[in-house]
Amino acid sequence: MNSDISPTQFVNQILSQAQPPTRPAKIGQTGKGRAPVNIALSKYWGKRAVALNLPTNSSLSISLPGLGTETTIEITEGSSDHVTLNNQILEISHPFAQRLSQYLNYFRNPNQAFKVTTFNTVPTGAGLASSASGYAALVLALDDCFQWQLPKQQLSLLARLGSGSASRSLYPGFAVWHKGVQEDGLDSFAEPLPQTWPELCIGLIKVDIAEKKVGSTQGMQNTVETCELYSAWPKKAEQDLAIIQQSIEDKNFTRLGETAENNALSMHATMIATWPPILYWQPGSVQAMQQVWQLREDGLSVYFTMDAGPNLKLLFLEKEEAKIIQTFGNIQIIKPFKQD
Repeated sequence: MNSDISPTQFVNQILSQAQPPTRPAKIGQTGKGRAPVNIALSKYWGKRAVALNLPTNSSLSISLPGLGTETTIEITEGSSDHVTLNNQILEISHPFAQRLSQYLNYFRNPNQAFKVTTFNTVPTGAGLASSASGYAALVLALDDCFQWQLPKQQLSLLARLGSGSASRSLYPGFAVWHKGVQEDGLDSFAEPLPQTWPELCIGLIKVDIAEKKVGSTQGMQNTVETCELYSAWPKKAEQDLAIIQQSIEDKNFTRLGETAENNALSMHATMIATWPPILYWQPGSVQAMQQVWQLREDGLSVYFTMDAGPNLKLLFLEKEEAKIIQTFGNIQIIKPFKQD
């Protein structure tokens, strides 16, 4: 399905709500934005409208403070953008720069270019949500540069257009991205959940941080088009989200962990059943899964989730931290609600 609403019309409709409504566009204006990566506990996989990045199901995530993207932009004259990623100047033909410039086309005036300097504290394109934090940070930088003064809901809509998961990276803590039902996409945004969970820990197991061969956008489209199992995914994903949200409200960690792990494995099952198959797992991924399952057999309450990549994210409570470190010595532990 594709919407009759173009991305340009979508952006213009949102920017019409800016205060003031006119967009200043002076050469030399700058803006900065910073956003965290987020890890989906109930996943997003598949689009009901590709051009507007409208998902087939809602999703729920947790942001990881201290990990993410910081971006600075400057309005310049010229016909091409200048993109620097992690202190490396990119050729305009580089896929990262091309995708960025295509997105910026929605916001530039004629004979206007952007100088974009962005830095990721997680590997780019490795299934660690760098695009989510990247486009959220870019939207915040644009809002700062043009002084739109848009509320977070509208910024979430704009971020979604760049990367679906970016809609959730506008917020700390837990967030829900509503799939929406409208053709214009204006009801498909993320909003924060009020609950906190100080004892909750996320552990990153980095099996491989190289850029993946099959990107999420292409991967999910291949799954939607060729996987017969996919028809069961949207309903299950919505059910899982409801269970996870209730588990957060109840502070029921076991139910949260079981549902999040099963949700991730179900998503990857649709990828594996895609043709040609999409298998992001590596031997180290499977080894880490088996270690988690063995720890549970031994009485340790720990679960994992995985995005479109080989790396695992462990879910556990703070009281289990020492045992987790003992098993996974090189694990990076984040406490989303206990940051200094």
